[in-house]
Amino acid sequence: MEFIKTFLEQQPMMALFLTIAIGYLVGEINIKGFSLGVGAVLFVALAMGWFAPKSVPAAMIGTLGLALFLYTVGVQYGKQFFTGLTSRNGRRANLIALSGVLLAGLVSFALVKTMGVTVGYALGLFAGAGTSTPTLQAAIEALRNSDPAVGYSVAYPIGVAGPILFLYVGFLILKPKIETSTGTGLEMLEILVRDAELTGKTLAEVMTTLPTGVQIVARRRAGRNEPVTPTAVVAEDDVLLAVGTSKEALALAGKSLGEEAPGHLVKDREHMDYLRVFASRPTVVGRTLGELHLPGENGAVVLHVRRGDTDLLAQPNLVLEFGDRVGLLANRERFVAMRKFFGDSIKGTAEFSYISIGLGMALGFLIGALQVPLPIIGMLVVGLAGVLIVGLILGNLRRTGGVNWTIPLSANLVLRNFGLTLFLAQVGMSSGPKFATTVSETGFQMLGYGTVVLIALVLPIMVVGLFVYRMRYDEVAGIVAGACGNPAILAYSNRLAPTDRPDLGYAMIFPGMTIIKILFVDMVAKLL
Repeated sequence: MEFIKTFLEQQPMMALFLTIAIGYLVGEINIKGFSLGVGAVLFVALAMGWFAPKSVPAAMIGTLGLALFLYTVGVQYGKQFFTGLTSRNGRRANLIALSGVLLAGLVSFALVKTMGVTVGYALGLFAGAGTSTPTLQAAIEALRNSDPAVGYSVAYPIGVAGPILFLYVGFLILKPKIETSTGTGLEMLEILVRDAELTGKTLAEVMTTLPTGVQIVARRRAGRNEPVTPTAVVAEDDVLLAVGTSKEALALAGKSLGEEAPGHLVKDREHMDYLRVFASRPTVVGRTLGELHLPGENGAVVLHVRRGDTDLLAQPNLVLEFGDRVGLLANRERFVAMRKFFGDSIKGTAEFSYISIGLGMALGFLIGALQVPLPIIGMLVVGLAGVLIVGLILGNLRRTGGVNWTIPLSANLVLRNFGLTLFLAQVGMSSGPKFATTVSETGFQMLGYGTVVLIALVLPIMVVGLFVYRMRYDEVAGIVAGACGNPAILAYSNRLAPTDRPDLGYAMIFPGMTIIKILFVDMVAKLL
């Protein structure tokens, strides 16, 4: 064993990637539906760090991994984040998360007053239960000692495993129905116009009477299929092609316009056919569909955009990203022109601008290093949260002049998961020795304190979200992941509920709660 230990300590990079490999193997172990997934990397890393403490790789590796994760999450969900801040549901989610974070902070404060725990240990327990490295850094700087690191090392593994266990047990007990998209996610219906009152009205006027999410994209008149624009005039006996995300909404649209007429448009492809192309040309990526001028006069129309495994309706404000698959209705004679216009290269699913990523992350590190003066508290430093904040802003902007800030979904996922894995492996290996020492010295006392703080953080969020506001389970899972902050919890939430709501909740909650945690430790350090 001593030989293996010495060898690992002489080869830290090999030890790092061996930890990752073993971690993923352990994460695939499934016991009655429960598995740790990528979170297992952290626990294997703790064991590796304890066994071979000198094998710990440089801290910069973990910092790089976490920065990649935060930036890619921000870029992908920036628009949803800012929309959430202005929406009722978004504000509610942030308030629910705030209740858990503040209660966990009060419990940590109570440990100082009632149990004789030192301020440094208590703040470390708070930072560890919330798995917030920026909060730990703020606590160390405020107290000017390393006591918070001890509490952090004990509570951190609890802060990862605890929320995962809560979500798993809650899922087993409640057995929630998770609505996931199946098939293409897009439905079509051909409608024969029978309402004489619609004659002479423009398509834009007709659309205002249809259910939300239903669009008219083409029509058949006098035996000829053609794309339509909002200014097109509707006439009785027109056959309209409607698209939507649900059959129910399309059925309502059919009843309001006339009657279903299947087969009239789709069986005749002489003048109009379906074409799917990859969006890979820089001049179209980062622009909205409303800004695009397709080749030819009214010769084509965008039917839908498939991003990842999801079909998106062709809204004028929908921004194209690299790797999007654009579904078009066009004359076959224009197919070549359409492919040239969009680029149609499968390489676009993995290509992105290193210039935009370099500029974005550099700006994020700059924001994170700035010291913001606040009353009473003094100087606030947001640390790595600055990378996420910049990512969210750039993800909302999408494009600035000639710089496109978006990243193809497939490339985004690869960078995100790689960054997450590096972070968990490095931070676990570096925490292993301190974790083992603290547990051996204090027994289960500090572990118990860390568990109490974690329960105070997670339980209010789940109770209020699930039973007071009756929110979807995947929405609450996203709020829990954002409030707790650890990417492994988000990864497990995605495994448990394979929708985009956990990611959206995480992106919407994490930045604000990170700042709240930093403010809390700064205030407590100055008060005590």
